Amino acid sequence: MNRRVLFVDDEPKILDGLKRMLRSMRKEWDMHFSNNAIEALKLLEEESFDVVVSDMRMPCMDGAAFLTEVMERFPQVARLALSGQADEELIMRSVRPVHQYLSKPCEAEALKTTILRVCALRDQLNGEDLKQLTSQLKSIPSRPTLYAKIIEELESENASIKKVGQIISSDMGMTAKILHMVNSAFFGLRRNVSDPAHAVNLLGIDTVKNLVLSIQVFSAFEDIKIPGFSMEKLWQHSANTALFAKEIARSMEADKETVDDAFGAGMLHDVGCLIMASSLPEQYAKTFALAEAANLNLRDAEMKVFGANHAQVGAHLLGLWGLPDTFVEAVAFHHDPGEIAGAKFTSLTAVHLANVYDSLINPSSGGGIAPEFCHKHLEAIGVAGRLEEWQTLCETLLGGVDEDQGSGEGEKAA
Repeated sequence: MNRRVLFVDDEPKILDGLKRMLRSMRKEWDMHFSNNAIEALKLLEEESFDVVVSDMRMPCMDGAAFLTEVMERFPQVARLALSGQADEELIMRSVRPVHQYLSKPCEAEALKTTILRVCALRDQLNGEDLKQLTSQLKSIPSRPTLYAKIIEELESENASIKKVGQIISSDMGMTAKILHMVNSAFFGLRRNVSDPAHAVNLLGIDTVKNLVLSIQVFSAFEDIKIPGFSMEKLWQHSANTALFAKEIARSMEADKETVDDAFGAGMLHDVGCLIMASSLPEQYAKTFALAEAANLNLRDAEMKVFGANHAQVGAHLLGLWGLPDTFVEAVAFHHDPGEIAGAKFTSLTAVHLANVYDSLINPSSGGGIAPEFCHKHLEAIGVAGRLEEWQTLCETLLGGVDEDQGSGEGEKAA
């Protein structure tokens, strides 16, 4: 099946250049080109598309307004911005509706790779409800206490960028969104950033203030009641997993990039649970009840109810947002690293180990079968003999976890 891609730009020469640049994809993509946003919206009403690629500076309706319309009216469509320098106000308006931002001039291979990756991510989710849900998400709900703390800190006269970084680093929703933004070409960085505290430092306090207070890229979680399921435990489990993964990677003398990836991916490994529980609580209640009644692990119960599990949903969104492949893989395969990992230790290995250790140290009161070690993978990379050593390390670390990072209770079946 051919992919359907719509390119929107008010400059005829730009559209002609795109046609020439992507000529080799004519057999694989059904490409349409529009020179204004109003015409493009009419086309979207008449035909279905997988991806829209839009310029940002256009008359009548600019790219930010156009992509916001696309997000609200055609949520299943992936939204990419392809533009030159834009002013700060336009960038800020684009943060919420744009999945990924590519800078002009953009090489053909980079554009092809991005579109192919976005389409491949869409294929991972079979259910249209989940595709629409992840495509519409502007932010991921944050822990209410931490949301209040970051607002308080940013509104203070002497806001500390270090404190803001610490708060964001201890919340999966804030971590996901800040990494989405800092890895976007909006901010012109030439490398992937996986440490949320470093991301805050790179953006600067004024930009973060604008994003949080004016653009409201973070949102507080509204409490829901799912019998046997605790959002508080899920947040705590994520914080524990991040801490454990980081220190396990350090114990392997991994490089700084792998250590940072382990922490960030550990914080986000169960973000799919948060998305599904907060956005589709009734269906998620059925999932949790099924896991308990049939003694299934949570991801198998999710597959029966949703047709996808939390690892796939989380990886889909993070990939759609353009986060590094190491993150997406660690989230997607944190239960089954043997399905993708090679014969070496990676951040995925660290997250897999950390997730299981938190379940062993803090046995769940519910949620079906707890996760297990992938012994095949651990033996293949030669670390199976270190399991007891790492459990002791994690137990020791847990005694030092402060209240904001979680008290040590985790959502075990995730």
